[in-house]
Amino acid sequence: MIYFRKYLLVTFLSLLMTNMLAAQQNEGTADSSEKVEKSKSKKKKRKKYKLPEIDLSHWKVTIPVGKPTEVGPPEILDYANNQELKPFMYNDSTSGAIVFYAYPNTSTANSSYSRSELREQMVPGDNSVNWTFAQGGRMKGRLAMDEVTKDKNGNYHKVIVMQIHGRLTNEQRDLIGQKDNNAPPMLKIYWQDGKVRVKTKVLKDPGLSGNDLLHEEAWTDDEGYTFKQEVGFRPFTLEVNVEPGKMVVSLNNQEFAVYDDVSIKKWEIFENYFKAGNYFQTKDKDAHAAVKYFELEVSH
Repeated sequence: MIYFRKYLLVTFLSLLMTNMLAAQQNEGTADSSEKVEKSKSKKKKRKKYKLPEIDLSHWKVTIPVGKPTEVGPPEILDYANNQELKPFMYNDSTSGAIVFYAYPNTSTANSSYSRSELREQMVPGDNSVNWTFAQGGRMKGRLAMDEVTKDKNGNYHKVIVMQIHGRLTNEQRDLIGQKDNNAPPMLKIYWQDGKVRVKTKVLKDPGLSGNDLLHEEAWTDDEGYTFKQEVGFRPFTLEVNVEPGKMVVSLNNQEFAVYDDVSIKKWEIFENYFKAGNYFQTKDKDAHAAVKYFELEVSH
Protein backbone atom coordinates (compact mmCIF):
# COMPACT_ATOMS: atom_id res chain seq x y z
CA MET A 1 0.00 0.00 0.00
CA ILE A 2 2.81 2.38 0.93
CA TYR A 3 4.57 1.68 -2.35
CA PHE A 4 1.33 2.18 -4.25
CA ARG A 5 0.81 5.60 -2.60
CA LYS A 6 4.38 6.60 -3.42
CA TYR A 7 3.78 5.52 -7.01
CA LEU A 8 0.66 7.69 -7.20
CA LEU A 9 2.48 10.65 -5.69
CA VAL A 10 5.40 10.35 -8.13
CA THR A 11 3.00 10.01 -11.06
CA PHE A 12 1.03 13.08 -9.94
CA LEU A 13 4.16 15.17 -9.52
CA SER A 14 5.45 14.04 -12.92
CA LEU A 15 2.18 15.02 -14.63
CA LEU A 16 2.16 18.35 -12.81
CA MET A 17 5.69 19.19 -13.95
CA THR A 18 4.87 18.16 -17.53
CA ASN A 19 1.81 20.43 -17.59
CA MET A 20 3.76 23.35 -16.13
CA LEU A 21 6.51 22.97 -18.73
CA ALA A 22 3.94 22.78 -21.54
CA ALA A 23 2.20 25.88 -20.24
CA GLN A 24 5.50 27.77 -20.14
CA GLN A 25 6.31 26.66 -23.68
CA ASN A 26 2.87 27.73 -24.90
CA GLU A 27 3.22 31.06 -23.15
CA GLY A 28 6.65 31.55 -24.71
CA THR A 29 5.28 30.66 -28.12
CA ALA A 30 2.38 33.08 -27.65
CA ASP A 31 4.74 35.82 -26.54
CA SER A 32 6.97 35.12 -29.54
CA SER A 33 3.99 35.16 -31.93
CA GLU A 34 2.76 38.37 -30.38
CA LYS A 35 6.18 39.96 -30.82
CA VAL A 36 6.28 38.83 -34.47
CA GLU A 37 2.81 40.28 -35.10
CA LYS A 38 3.76 43.56 -33.43
CA SER A 39 6.95 43.72 -35.50
CA LYS A 40 4.95 43.11 -38.70
CA SER A 41 2.45 45.75 -37.66
CA LYS A 42 5.22 48.29 -37.05
CA LYS A 43 6.75 47.49 -40.43
CA LYS A 44 3.38 47.97 -42.10
CA LYS A 45 2.95 51.30 -40.37
CA ARG A 46 6.43 52.37 -41.39
CA LYS A 47 5.71 51.45 -45.01
CA LYS A 48 2.75 53.83 -45.05
CA TYR A 49 4.99 56.86 -44.58
CA LYS A 50 7.52 57.94 -47.18
CA LEU A 51 9.14 61.12 -48.39
CA PRO A 52 9.21 62.26 -52.02
CA GLU A 53 12.46 61.68 -53.89
CA ILE A 54 12.58 64.82 -56.03
CA ASP A 55 15.90 66.59 -56.59
CA LEU A 56 15.28 70.32 -56.06
CA SER A 57 18.88 71.42 -56.51
CA HIS A 58 18.07 72.96 -59.93
CA TRP A 59 14.74 74.57 -59.07
CA LYS A 60 13.45 77.68 -57.36
CA VAL A 61 9.87 78.06 -56.14
CA THR A 62 7.50 81.03 -56.25
CA ILE A 63 4.67 81.19 -53.69
CA PRO A 64 1.57 83.47 -53.60
CA VAL A 65 2.70 85.75 -50.77
CA GLY A 66 5.19 88.59 -50.55
CA LYS A 67 6.06 90.42 -53.78
CA PRO A 68 5.82 87.37 -54.44
CA THR A 69 8.32 85.34 -52.42
CA GLU A 70 10.87 83.16 -54.21
CA VAL A 71 13.08 80.51 -52.62
CA GLY A 72 15.91 78.88 -54.55
CA PRO A 73 18.82 76.55 -53.88
CA PRO A 74 20.22 75.78 -51.42
CA GLU A 75 17.39 77.05 -49.14
CA ILE A 76 14.71 75.20 -51.12
CA LEU A 77 16.34 71.88 -50.23
CA ASP A 78 15.12 72.39 -46.67
CA TYR A 79 11.59 73.38 -47.74
CA ALA A 80 9.97 71.10 -45.15
CA ASN A 81 11.42 73.23 -42.34
CA ASN A 82 10.97 76.61 -44.01
CA GLN A 83 8.18 78.39 -42.14
CA GLU A 84 7.37 80.68 -45.07
CA LEU A 85 7.11 77.80 -47.55
CA LYS A 86 5.23 75.34 -45.32
CA PRO A 87 1.70 76.53 -46.18
CA PHE A 88 2.40 76.32 -49.93
CA MET A 89 5.00 73.59 -50.45
CA TYR A 90 4.93 70.64 -48.11
CA ASN A 91 5.22 66.85 -47.93
CA ASP A 92 2.37 64.38 -48.10
CA SER A 93 4.27 61.56 -46.40
CA THR A 94 1.38 59.11 -46.83
CA SER A 95 1.62 59.14 -50.62
CA GLY A 96 5.24 60.27 -50.92
CA ALA A 97 4.56 63.55 -52.72
CA ILE A 98 5.34 67.25 -52.57
CA VAL A 99 2.13 69.29 -52.44
CA PHE A 100 1.92 72.71 -54.10
CA TYR A 101 -0.93 74.79 -52.67
CA ALA A 102 -2.16 78.08 -54.12
CA TYR A 103 -5.00 80.55 -53.81
CA PRO A 104 -5.62 83.98 -55.42
CA ASN A 105 -3.22 86.46 -53.87
CA THR A 106 0.12 87.94 -54.98
CA SER A 107 1.05 87.40 -58.63
CA THR A 108 4.30 87.64 -60.53
CA ALA A 109 5.13 90.30 -63.13
CA ASN A 110 3.34 89.81 -66.46
CA SER A 111 0.67 87.68 -64.77
CA SER A 112 -2.62 88.23 -62.97
CA TYR A 113 -2.75 84.80 -61.32
CA SER A 114 -1.04 83.34 -58.27
CA ARG A 115 1.16 80.29 -58.13
CA SER A 116 3.12 77.81 -56.06
CA GLU A 117 5.37 76.75 -58.89
CA LEU A 118 8.90 75.54 -59.54
CA ARG A 119 11.14 77.27 -62.07
CA GLU A 120 14.08 75.39 -63.58
CA GLN A 121 17.57 76.79 -62.98
CA MET A 122 20.24 75.04 -65.04
CA VAL A 123 22.81 76.79 -62.85
CA PRO A 124 21.45 76.85 -59.27
CA GLY A 125 20.56 80.39 -58.24
CA ASP A 126 20.99 81.83 -61.75
CA ASN A 127 18.08 82.66 -64.10
CA SER A 128 20.31 83.77 -66.96
CA VAL A 129 21.48 80.30 -68.07
CA ASN A 130 18.74 78.55 -70.05
CA TRP A 131 18.28 76.28 -73.09
CA THR A 132 16.97 76.51 -76.65
CA PHE A 133 14.85 74.14 -78.69
CA ALA A 134 17.95 73.51 -80.83
CA GLN A 135 19.65 72.15 -77.68
CA GLY A 136 16.56 70.24 -76.55
CA GLY A 137 15.26 69.12 -73.18
CA ARG A 138 13.05 66.63 -71.40
CA MET A 139 10.77 66.96 -68.38
CA LYS A 140 8.86 64.05 -66.86
CA GLY A 141 6.56 64.16 -63.86
CA ARG A 142 4.12 61.92 -62.06
CA LEU A 143 1.45 64.02 -60.39
CA ALA A 144 -2.18 64.27 -59.33
CA MET A 145 -4.73 66.94 -58.63
CA ASP A 146 -5.26 66.69 -54.88
CA GLU A 147 -8.07 69.20 -54.47
CA VAL A 148 -9.53 72.13 -56.37
CA THR A 149 -12.55 74.39 -55.96
CA LYS A 150 -15.35 75.02 -58.45
CA ASP A 151 -16.59 78.22 -60.07
CA LYS A 152 -20.14 79.59 -59.85
CA ASN A 153 -21.18 77.38 -62.77
CA GLY A 154 -20.05 74.21 -61.03
CA ASN A 155 -16.92 73.73 -63.13
CA TYR A 156 -13.57 73.03 -61.53
CA HIS A 157 -11.09 75.89 -61.62
CA LYS A 158 -8.26 75.38 -64.12
CA VAL A 159 -4.68 74.79 -63.00
CA ILE A 160 -1.52 74.89 -65.11
CA VAL A 161 0.69 72.02 -63.90
CA MET A 162 3.60 72.25 -66.39
CA GLN A 163 5.10 74.87 -68.71
CA ILE A 164 7.90 75.71 -71.06
CA HIS A 165 8.47 79.42 -70.70
CA GLY A 166 10.39 81.60 -73.13
CA ARG A 167 13.08 84.09 -72.15
CA LEU A 168 14.92 86.87 -73.96
CA THR A 169 18.67 87.15 -73.60
CA ASN A 170 19.92 90.50 -72.36
CA GLU A 171 21.02 91.35 -75.91
CA GLN A 172 17.57 90.48 -77.33
CA ARG A 173 15.87 92.48 -74.58
CA ASP A 174 17.93 95.57 -75.34
CA LEU A 175 17.55 95.10 -79.08
CA ILE A 176 13.74 95.36 -78.98
CA GLY A 177 13.70 97.88 -76.13
CA GLN A 178 11.85 95.70 -73.65
CA LYS A 179 12.11 96.42 -69.93
CA ASP A 180 12.59 92.81 -68.86
CA ASN A 181 13.62 89.39 -70.22
CA ASN A 182 10.13 87.94 -70.36
CA ALA A 183 9.07 86.10 -73.51
CA PRO A 184 5.84 84.14 -74.13
CA PRO A 185 5.37 80.60 -72.76
CA MET A 186 5.60 78.14 -75.65
CA LEU A 187 3.80 75.41 -73.70
CA LYS A 188 1.12 75.36 -71.01
CA ILE A 189 -0.33 72.09 -69.75
CA TYR A 190 -3.61 72.42 -67.86
CA TRP A 191 -5.61 70.20 -65.54
CA GLN A 192 -9.13 71.13 -66.65
CA ASP A 193 -12.29 69.40 -65.40
CA GLY A 194 -10.45 66.13 -64.86
CA LYS A 195 -8.65 66.11 -68.20
CA VAL A 196 -5.25 67.26 -69.46
CA ARG A 197 -5.25 70.09 -72.00
CA VAL A 198 -2.26 71.44 -73.94
CA LYS A 199 -1.89 74.99 -75.28
CA THR A 200 1.05 76.26 -77.37
CA LYS A 201 2.10 79.47 -79.08
CA VAL A 202 1.87 79.92 -82.86
CA LEU A 203 2.96 82.73 -85.13
CA LYS A 204 0.26 85.13 -86.31
CA ASP A 205 2.26 85.45 -89.52
CA PRO A 206 4.29 82.30 -90.32
CA GLY A 207 6.38 84.36 -92.73
CA LEU A 208 8.02 86.41 -89.97
CA SER A 209 11.71 85.89 -89.34
CA GLY A 210 14.72 87.32 -87.53
CA ASN A 211 14.24 89.88 -84.78
CA ASP A 212 10.55 90.30 -85.63
CA LEU A 213 10.02 86.94 -83.89
CA LEU A 214 11.18 88.39 -80.56
CA HIS A 215 8.12 90.58 -80.04
CA GLU A 216 5.36 89.04 -77.91
CA GLU A 217 2.66 90.44 -80.21
CA ALA A 218 4.02 88.24 -83.03
CA TRP A 219 2.65 85.18 -81.22
CA THR A 220 -0.81 83.97 -80.24
CA ASP A 221 -2.37 80.89 -78.63
CA ASP A 222 -3.24 77.85 -80.72
CA GLU A 223 -6.66 76.17 -80.48
CA GLY A 224 -5.39 73.74 -77.87
CA TYR A 225 -5.60 69.98 -77.59
CA THR A 226 -7.33 67.91 -74.90
CA PHE A 227 -6.16 64.35 -74.30
CA LYS A 228 -8.94 61.75 -74.47
CA GLN A 229 -8.05 60.04 -71.17
CA GLU A 230 -9.77 61.36 -68.07
CA VAL A 231 -7.30 61.54 -65.19
CA GLY A 232 -9.65 63.00 -62.57
CA PHE A 233 -7.93 63.03 -59.21
CA ARG A 234 -5.83 59.95 -59.93
CA PRO A 235 -2.04 60.04 -60.44
CA PHE A 236 -0.89 60.44 -64.04
CA THR A 237 2.40 60.81 -65.89
CA LEU A 238 3.26 63.74 -68.15
CA GLU A 239 6.35 63.87 -70.31
CA VAL A 240 7.58 66.71 -72.51
CA ASN A 241 10.34 66.03 -75.04
CA VAL A 242 11.92 68.82 -77.06
CA GLU A 243 14.39 68.34 -79.90
CA PRO A 244 15.37 70.58 -82.83
CA GLY A 245 12.19 71.55 -84.66
CA LYS A 246 9.91 69.25 -82.66
CA MET A 247 8.03 69.04 -79.34
CA VAL A 248 6.11 66.00 -78.07
CA VAL A 249 3.80 65.93 -75.03
CA SER A 250 2.66 62.53 -73.78
CA LEU A 251 0.10 61.41 -71.21
CA ASN A 252 0.73 58.10 -69.41
CA ASN A 253 2.89 57.09 -72.38
CA GLN A 254 -0.37 56.27 -74.19
CA GLU A 255 -1.44 59.49 -75.91
CA PHE A 256 0.87 61.85 -77.75
CA ALA A 257 0.54 65.43 -78.97
CA VAL A 258 3.20 66.17 -81.59
CA TYR A 259 4.23 69.69 -82.66
CA ASP A 260 6.64 70.11 -85.56
CA ASP A 261 5.27 73.03 -87.56
CA VAL A 262 6.93 76.27 -88.63
CA SER A 263 6.15 77.97 -85.30
CA ILE A 264 8.07 75.31 -83.39
CA LYS A 265 11.01 75.57 -85.76
CA LYS A 266 11.16 79.38 -85.47
CA TRP A 267 10.80 79.24 -81.66
CA GLU A 268 14.48 78.26 -81.55
CA ILE A 269 15.25 81.98 -81.40
CA PHE A 270 14.23 82.03 -77.72
CA GLU A 271 15.83 80.66 -74.59
CA ASN A 272 13.55 78.53 -72.39
CA TYR A 273 13.11 76.98 -68.97
CA PHE A 274 10.77 74.32 -67.58
CA LYS A 275 8.17 75.02 -64.90
CA ALA A 276 6.12 72.60 -62.78
CA GLY A 277 3.66 72.87 -59.90
CA ASN A 278 0.45 74.81 -59.35
CA TYR A 279 -0.22 77.93 -61.43
CA PHE A 280 -3.80 78.63 -60.33
CA GLN A 281 -5.99 80.10 -63.07
CA THR A 282 -8.63 82.07 -61.19
CA LYS A 283 -9.07 85.12 -58.97
CA ASP A 284 -12.37 83.89 -57.49
CA LYS A 285 -12.69 84.62 -53.78
CA ASP A 286 -12.10 81.59 -51.48
CA ALA A 287 -10.81 79.50 -54.39
CA HIS A 288 -7.80 77.22 -53.92
CA ALA A 289 -6.07 74.19 -55.38
CA ALA A 290 -3.45 71.64 -54.35
CA VAL A 291 -1.31 69.63 -56.78
CA LYS A 292 0.75 66.60 -55.75
CA TYR A 293 4.06 65.74 -57.41
CA PHE A 294 5.34 62.21 -56.77
CA GLU A 295 8.19 62.38 -59.32
CA LEU A 296 9.84 65.15 -61.29
CA GLU A 297 12.98 64.99 -63.40
CA VAL A 298 14.59 67.12 -66.09
CA SER A 299 17.44 66.44 -68.48
CA HIS A 300 19.19 68.23 -71.37
